[in-house]
Amino acid sequence: MDLLHTQLQAIQHKLAFVATDAIDWKFYVQVFSWGVTIFESYLLLRQYPLYNKTEPPRALQGHFGEGEFEKSQVYGRDKAKFAFVSGLYKQSLDSGMLQWGFYAWAWRAAGGLLGKFGYGSEYQISQSIAFVFILFFGSTIPTLPLQVYGTFVLEEKHGFNKTTPKLFVTDLVKGWAIAFVLGAPFLAVFLYIFEWAGERFVPWLMAFMITFQLAMVVLYPTVIQPLFNKLSPLADGDLRNRIEALAEKLKFPLKHLYEIDGSKRSSHSNAYFFGLPWSKHIVIFDTLIQQSKPEEVEAVLAHELGHWYYLHPTKLMAISQLHIFAILALFPAFLHAPPLLTAFDFPKAVSAQPPTIVAFLLFQMILTPLEAVIGIGMNAVSRKFEWEADRFAVELEEKLNEKDMGDMGERLGTALITLHVKNLSTVWVDWLYSAYHHSHPTLTERLKALEGFQDAKKKST
Repeated sequence: MDLLHTQLQAIQHKLAFVATDAIDWKFYVQVFSWGVTIFESYLLLRQYPLYNKTEPPRALQGHFGEGEFEKSQVYGRDKAKFAFVSGLYKQSLDSGMLQWGFYAWAWRAAGGLLGKFGYGSEYQISQSIAFVFILFFGSTIPTLPLQVYGTFVLEEKHGFNKTTPKLFVTDLVKGWAIAFVLGAPFLAVFLYIFEWAGERFVPWLMAFMITFQLAMVVLYPTVIQPLFNKLSPLADGDLRNRIEALAEKLKFPLKHLYEIDGSKRSSHSNAYFFGLPWSKHIVIFDTLIQQSKPEEVEAVLAHELGHWYYLHPTKLMAISQLHIFAILALFPAFLHAPPLLTAFDFPKAVSAQPPTIVAFLLFQMILTPLEAVIGIGMNAVSRKFEWEADRFAVELEEKLNEKDMGDMGERLGTALITLHVKNLSTVWVDWLYSAYHHSHPTLTERLKALEGFQDAKKKST
C-alpha cells in the first residue's frame, strides 16, 4: 500500500502545475468537446454515401426479400440524419451550459435548496448529491424531444416501435426514480471515501467500485429489469432442450432460462447471459424466438457461451478497472486545484476549497478526447472477443465431440443474417466509422471469418 501511495504521489508531483497555473480550462474543454463532435459528424458523412448503394454486398445477395435491402438503406439514412442533428444539438447544449456558467449556478442552487431545509455548506455531501441531480435534470429535460422523436417518429416510421406514450412516460419516471434511489447512496459513499481516506483514497475507492459493480450484476436483472420487462421461464420444447443440453455439455452453471418480452417496446431482438461465476441466467428476447429457428437461436447462444468460456466478461471488467484506476491516479492533482474551478466561473470562496464532486466532473470533461481514443481501443478488444466467440461456436463439434454440432458455424451465419435483415441493420459500413462506433465486427466481416474458421476446421480433420 505504501509503495502504491508513493507512486501515486510521484504522478501528482508531475501534475503540480494544475494547482498553480491559471490555465483556461474552459477553452480547452470547449475545443476538445467540439473536436470530438466534429470528428463524429465527419464519420457520419463518410458513412452516409454507403446508404445510397442499391445492392447488398455479394455475400448477402439472395438473403434479402423483396424491398428489404432498400428498407434497411432508408432506415440507415434516417438514423444517420437523426444522429447528425442530435449530436450537434447535444453538443451545442453542453457547450452553452459550460460557457454561461451552468455548473457554478447548479452548485449555488444546490446550496440554496439545502438551505431551505436548514442545512448549511458544511453538509457538502448532501449539497453534492443535489448538485448532481440538478445537472442531471438540467441536461436531460432539454433532450427529451430527441427521445420522443427517436421513439415515436423514427422507430415508428420503420415499424420497430411498440412503446405507447403511457409506457414511455412510465419508463422515464421509473428511470429517474432508480437513478435517485441508487445514485444518491452511491454518491454519498463515493464522496465519503474521499473524506475518510484522504490522500490514500485510490485503493479504497477501487474496492468500492468493484463491490458496486458486482452488486449490480445481481441487482439489475433481479430487481431493476423486472420493473421494465417481464421475464418468464422459457417454455418447454425444442429450443429449451437444445439450450439446456448445450449448457450441460459445456458445464455452464445455468440456473434459469428466461424469455423476455422485448416486443413490448421494440421489434429489435437480442440474447444475453448474466450472473455470478457459480450461477448464470440466460435471457432470450421473444422477438429473437419469433424471428429465428430453434437451431439458429441455439447457435446464437453457442456464441454467447463462447464469451463465458473464454472469460471475456471478466477480462473486460479487469480492463475497466485499469481504466478507472488510471483516472483516479490522475485525479488528485485536479482535486486540489483552485484555478480549475475558477476557469469554470466558480467564485473564489468555492474554488479555494474545491468540492470533490465538482472537481471530478470538471476533470472528466478535460479527459473527453482521451476517452474517445480509449473507446476506439475498447471497441478493438471487444471485436477480438467477438471473433473468438464465433470461432468457439464453429469448433464446438471438436470441443464436445458432438457430430450434430458440425454445422454450428453455418447456423450461426444464418442467424446473424436473419437478425440483420429483420432489424434492418446496415450491411455497408465504412471502416473508420465502424472502428469508432462498433463493438462488433460488421456482418460481412463475421461471415467471412466464419467461412475461414470452418475451412480451417475441415483442414485439421
